[in-house]
Amino acid sequence: MDQATGWCQGCARTLPEIAAWAGLDEADKRRVWALLPERRRQMGARFLGPMPEAM
Repeated sequence: MDQATGWCQGCARTLPEIAAWAGLDEADKRRVWALLPERRRQMGARFLGPMPEAM
């Protein structure tokens, strides 16, 4: 987890998002996915590999 942001350095999600992921419906997953590109940009690509197609 990135100490400055609280985002996972691998997937850019928060711990609550990761914990809830399996129970989220498709609309909620899409809302989280929409946040990730900006988070990745803010964290810097050095921490992250290519975005996966789906989790």
